[in-house]
Amino acid sequence: MCGIAGFHESSLHPREYQHVIHDMLAQIEHRGPDEAGCFLDDRLAMGTVRLSIIDLSSGSQPVGSADGRYWLCYNGELYNYRELRDELTGRGFTFRTGSDTEVVLNAWAAWGHDCLPRFNGAFAFAVFDTTTGELHLARDRFGKRPLFVARHEGAWLFASEMKAFLAYPGFSFDFDARELSSIYATWAPLPGQSGYRGIEQIPMGEYLSVRGDTVRRGRWASLDLTAGPAPESEQEAVGLVRAELEAAVDVRLRSDVEVGVYASGGLDSSIIAHIAARRTDRPLRTFSIQFEDAEFDESAEQDELAKHLGTRHSTVRVKDSDIVDAFPEAVRHAEVPVFRTAFVPMYLLAGHVRSEGIKVVLSGEGADEAFLGYGIFKDTQLLSAWHELDDDTRMRRMGQLHPYLRHFNGADGHRRMLGLYRQFTEESLPGLFSHQMRFQNGRFAARLLRDAGDPFAAVKELVAREPGYARLSPVQKAQWLEFRTLLSGYLLSTQGERMALAHGVENRCPFLDPAVVRRAASLNLRFGDSFDEKYLLKQAYADVLPERIVRKGKFPYRAPDSAAFVRSRPHYRELLTDPGTLEEIGVLDPRFVRRFTDRVFDSPPEGIGTKENQAFVLLASTVWLHHWYVRGHARRHAPLGIPLNVVDRRSSALSARTENVL
Repeated sequence: MCGIAGFHESSLHPREYQHVIHDMLAQIEHRGPDEAGCFLDDRLAMGTVRLSIIDLSSGSQPVGSADGRYWLCYNGELYNYRELRDELTGRGFTFRTGSDTEVVLNAWAAWGHDCLPRFNGAFAFAVFDTTTGELHLARDRFGKRPLFVARHEGAWLFASEMKAFLAYPGFSFDFDARELSSIYATWAPLPGQSGYRGIEQIPMGEYLSVRGDTVRRGRWASLDLTAGPAPESEQEAVGLVRAELEAAVDVRLRSDVEVGVYASGGLDSSIIAHIAARRTDRPLRTFSIQFEDAEFDESAEQDELAKHLGTRHSTVRVKDSDIVDAFPEAVRHAEVPVFRTAFVPMYLLAGHVRSEGIKVVLSGEGADEAFLGYGIFKDTQLLSAWHELDDDTRMRRMGQLHPYLRHFNGADGHRRMLGLYRQFTEESLPGLFSHQMRFQNGRFAARLLRDAGDPFAAVKELVAREPGYARLSPVQKAQWLEFRTLLSGYLLSTQGERMALAHGVENRCPFLDPAVVRRAASLNLRFGDSFDEKYLLKQAYADVLPERIVRKGKFPYRAPDSAAFVRSRPHYRELLTDPGTLEEIGVLDPRFVRRFTDRVFDSPPEGIGTKENQAFVLLASTVWLHHWYVRGHARRHAPLGIPLNVVDRRSSALSARTENVL
């Protein structure tokens, strides 16, 4: 795992390249504190900060092809690199290292863009073709690893994290009002969005190739949720789920350093911990978050799992003040507006994991999306069948939806829900039937903005231009939206990758193995009660996990949101309502923001609703992003703390000496 940064076709003098790329890499050194290297050409400068996981001794970057034509800066892990290495060796390629990085490079040399569908991994990379002068950027199929691009005075800038752009001469950040409106409404950046003018993300499963005025874009991986052939029996289905998932864990345990597991106490991470524990020759290291607030705490299940598996378990106990105190720095690493505080405890956990000497962890992310574990899928089933059901059946099914939400339980709660659900039985947002209820909260958050426009314009356009989307079932549409919005835009990025790499920890997600996702799509809703979420996963591992964990209903990972701020009264409260700051931000409605913030802080914590919670966290994160990025305080002025290995191919190089980092 690493961080990459660079620029192409810059107006800077080539003599400046090394200094600028050094400064850009210094902004993201936390991603790769073990090594740093760069490649310089008259047309390009690019570099890598490396977190050494595979081939610790000779896997340095950047890496060049044997003939010197291609140069690669790579962020990620290719889990099937051994199999691809054997295939490439059979085609006549030779290898000087044991790293997956060189496999990516030779695969590109062999197949070009066609290598991408062969990759099972989490990655983002840049390949420069010295013969054509073309720069190629590509990102993995689920958006696990970030890759941002920006145009500035004719140059193409790229980086794993946007903060690297702060080091490029003359570059500045400014909020994009339309994108902020979309992010507020849909909870996370959509594919391609960053929240800032002139900066975009390479969307999941896509590539971008540039040379001069020629720009090529393409999608190399689509999300196919159409069900394939299903086995005839539930027993066979359970066996297939186990086989695919255990194979996915096996390849993600490939590492030259010890691998741990995030064990939340829920079903998904418990399954991963069980599989991993059976494949290690020493006690598995497991890590979890415990909350002082019992409403969010799963420590009992965590402790039971650790005892059951015999793991070396370690925890971080989080209280309100911890969330409030760490919030600004966690937002600096997130780089985008955030709608909940759950990413902050993950930031604290990753710091603890690294302090324990662990660089790699497995997690259960992706299971809910692949195996329909979220309440929104049950909501969609209920709403799409609403007119065919009587009130008794509706009430019974609503009782199965959100058992962890206290205000939805009991007869009174169910009656309130009945009235709420009736409002969403018809599609009012084209293509977004499944998410209309959720997006109501986002509509409220968009009121914080001076001019929100149509906050759903971008997501409506996203589904309208997706081939085959209209033919999906309501539940499949909900699943597609979860993969393309909340999973890639928040769970894998802000809450996952960005918080882990802030401390130099790589996270791997077996449930997002392409074979596992395909298998789940072929089995979902075909076996068991569709209102018992992740039924097949429970059947597959009920005999090897504690009954308490298997039978527990869905308990999504959450953390105290605005209540933490109300109870802790942060020292930076005034920053959130300072008239000068709000006017300077420009996109916010200062009068509404001040009224809203005062109302939140004057309310009892238990009286703050979900939509107010989300709006408050979005507001607080936006104000801090203005401080860090628009004002530029996120820029790190210290030099790299590790030597920079330089491969210098500039014709105007100050020295004729070239250092080969292989």
